[in-house]
Amino acid sequence: MKVYVHEKGIILVGKGWEVLQKLKEYNKDHLTVSDWVKKVNPK
Repeated sequence: MKVYVHEKGIILVGKGWEVLQKLKEYNKDHLTVSDWVKKVNPK
């Protein structure tokens, strides 16, 4: 499982179940993926 964070977005690389598990894990901290990107790359 790999997570790449860029200024334009986030790339999750892995098997389907790994990606879902990682999204559930990050869902505890961030309501949406766009919130996650904004928090990582404030501009």
